[in-house]
Amino acid sequence: MENIKMICFDMDGTIANLYGVEDWLYKLTNHIATPYEEATPLLNFSLLARMLNKRQKTGYEIVIISWLAKNSNIQYDNEVTEAKLNWLNKHLPSVHWDEIIIVAHGTPKENYCFGNDILFDDELKNRENWLGQAYDEKEIIKVALQEIKKRLKKN
Repeated sequence: MENIKMICFDMDGTIANLYGVEDWLYKLTNHIATPYEEATPLLNFSLLARMLNKRQKTGYEIVIISWLAKNSNIQYDNEVTEAKLNWLNKHLPSVHWDEIIIVAHGTPKENYCFGNDILFDDELKNRENWLGQAYDEKEIIKVALQEIKKRLKKN
């Protein structure tokens, strides 16, 4: 059986426009979680959802790996986690995530790579340290389409 790959997505700056929210940095440093709820999608989510659902049907696992805010506390971590989960449910309701990993800011994302997995992340360091294939947020649709076509040809 072919090794199942994971397709992993960062949220902030990759699929969610957190940095486009007015006063996002002030709010985060003051433990206000609303920017995580107010962020708009950074790409066509209707198209992305269809692609991800097709990918799952061909054996891929679809995963979120996202950081919590810097200089946080337990209560704020819980608020941010809830806001991120709500955001995913609101903007990508038809995607059934195999796993949603929300970890402390700066946690090495490569700790969650188990083979030739794919990561989409706006953070260069995360892409450089990833053990599989890593792309920036601008490559999501292009790479997803290419991988779907390759996988469907194999089946």
